[in-house]
Amino acid sequence: METIVRVREGQLEGCRSADQKSIIFKGVPYAEPPVGALRWKRPQPKTPWTGVRPAVEFSAKAHQADLTREGFYAKEFYTEEKIERSEDCLYLNIWTPADAQPGDKLPVFFWVHGGAFLHGCGAEKEFDGEQFARNGVILVTINYRVGALGFFAHPDLAAENPEGISGNYGIYDQIAALTWCRQNIASFGGDPDNITAAGQSAGCMSVQILISSPLTEGMIRRAILQSGGGLNGLNRDFSQESREAVSKKLMEALGASTIEEMRAIPGEKIAEVQYTIRAEDGLCWTPVVDGVLLTAPVDDVARAGGAHDIDYMIGSTGDDIGADTRRLEYSAVYWAKNQLALGRRPAYLYFFDRKLPGDDAGAFHSAELWYEFHTLDRAWRPWEPCDRALEKAVSTYWANFARCGDPNGAGLPHWRPYTADAPVQMRLAETIGEEAAIVSEG
Repeated sequence: METIVRVREGQLEGCRSADQKSIIFKGVPYAEPPVGALRWKRPQPKTPWTGVRPAVEFSAKAHQADLTREGFYAKEFYTEEKIERSEDCLYLNIWTPADAQPGDKLPVFFWVHGGAFLHGCGAEKEFDGEQFARNGVILVTINYRVGALGFFAHPDLAAENPEGISGNYGIYDQIAALTWCRQNIASFGGDPDNITAAGQSAGCMSVQILISSPLTEGMIRRAILQSGGGLNGLNRDFSQESREAVSKKLMEALGASTIEEMRAIPGEKIAEVQYTIRAEDGLCWTPVVDGVLLTAPVDDVARAGGAHDIDYMIGSTGDDIGADTRRLEYSAVYWAKNQLALGRRPAYLYFFDRKLPGDDAGAFHSAELWYEFHTLDRAWRPWEPCDRALEKAVSTYWANFARCGDPNGAGLPHWRPYTADAPVQMRLAETIGEEAAIVSEG
């Protein structure tokens, strides 16, 4: 493949990886900047450009806190981050094999980052697509609006909307990015009909919303839900009214009384003050059931058979989110059982339980990302030989699943799906290939 590719909006010029085995396109715009009058509007298609647009630098990420100061996760993922923050953040990144050609129909791995719907971006150092490309898979990572700029809800915004709703802008961004991929990924050698949507934590919650929404029916072929999805997972039934209540608190804190005044406040100021707002039901800036994106809570959608009938991989980590650790393990099991009850294809369950070396954090929330993206060398940890073997296995399992809905392949310990006859999880730890005992459900 050449480093210059034509998409619907114009030409993009990427760059080759250091090993020459992949071509990377960074900072690709998938929508117009959501600024000015477009703040708290659905993402709008990107205006075409003339000439060749450089795609060799990552874009700014959405306005959010300075993550280099955020304790444990700062040391783990953000110590050297120098990515700018801006309201102009709707960009994605693509890694494709260097020998890919338009029409090759390679599988596409569409990654949605986590961060509690408050922070994160598609260019964090733990994410990389070079190993995916070596495995014949195209990786796409995206940015989307987070925090109040992504999930603010207000009756006056609903009045502007033909459907009478507000909020969820960050999820509509994800749908816009997914739509862009379906329209353009063939130019990079990808198959628009073989897209795996995957995410971890808030990214996982996002993916579960995407596969529960009528707006994305037929757009996603497979899904991977990491630490947050399933039945009784991290998604909550937040109503539009509850998000409007916290949004009004933000307006009061900013001294604004109208949407026009809110749109005049700098985005960085909104992002700064959003962290001072508290909600009685937990996180303030989250997706809601709006009747359009979501017609019912995701658990209700799944139980009724409304989640997309596609291939699923789902799991969690051994030391996930404190009191929610066992809950997340249960939620994966419940999801797998529900799939069987619906007469659908069995899901592949995993339990990532490698206690990472270097401290006592264990198999913490997000620990599997280093292995999934084959980026151990970017971490500070004193890796052991078993980590290298696990990195190779996990990155290959994930790529294989994106290819055909089955993580198994040559040279890998066999991974059985969860069935009535074999209600098992694959344990991903120091020794690969052991089937983890299913937790006691209660």
